[in-house]
Amino acid sequence: MSFSIHFTHAITRRPAASITRGLRAVDTGNPDLALMQAHHDSYVATLRETGARVIELPPLETYPDSVFVEDTALCLPQGAVVMRPGAPSRLGEAAEMAPHLRALYGEVVGITGAESFIEGGDILVTEREILVGRSARTNAAGIAELAGLVAPWGHKLREVHTPPGVLHFKTDCSLLDVDTILSTTRLSASGCFDGYRVIDVAEGEEAAANTIRFNDLVLMPAGFPRTRDAILAAGYTVREIGNSECARLDGGMSCLSLRFTPRK
Repeated sequence: MSFSIHFTHAITRRPAASITRGLRAVDTGNPDLALMQAHHDSYVATLRETGARVIELPPLETYPDSVFVEDTALCLPQGAVVMRPGAPSRLGEAAEMAPHLRALYGEVVGITGAESFIEGGDILVTEREILVGRSARTNAAGIAELAGLVAPWGHKLREVHTPPGVLHFKTDCSLLDVDTILSTTRLSASGCFDGYRVIDVAEGEEAAANTIRFNDLVLMPAGFPRTRDAILAAGYTVREIGNSECARLDGGMSCLSLRFTPRK
């Protein structure tokens, strides 16, 4: 079983009413909480449809961005690493996630350096390596600390660079199978995916690059028909999920869950 695309567990968190105060690169208006919750319900139901155990945590009103749980941890088969988010308002989210991970994993470690910052949205795990994008939220110290933590578990880490003006590395890419990456052309043109098969999203549909492969399904945001058709043509089973409200806060499919198969 491929650990990078097949999972027995996922953790999500319901959006809080405080989400209207969430961080955003460009203000396109506040998200509609009811519509966001409806989209989130569809997302959780789709994960469960694959047979996975989905743990849905309650909202955290103190942390407006806490629905985006992926940034709080890196979950690997051997253990979990609690992140240290680069946005100061999100630092407490990682601490809130840690006890839930300890209940599922035999080993949970954490990024602790005062100068280390790293968010899960900058981390793409493949079967052969862990790609970590340097960004405004993830710095060299955080990447170096993570490399030291995952090395004893047999994982090799490679630092790459998130495109300028892009929030997270995975804003612009996602894993479709063990050898195939969906990417924007601005990212794939850098050569960071040499050795992989790459499917580029359609021009003007860059927001479709953030999908997730979860067991037999590819979950992608609704509204990007040319990219959807390209993924379908490549032989994948696609499920489109509404993402209009999360997108107002720079969020996508991967941001909304931690996906893993823990070894106790």
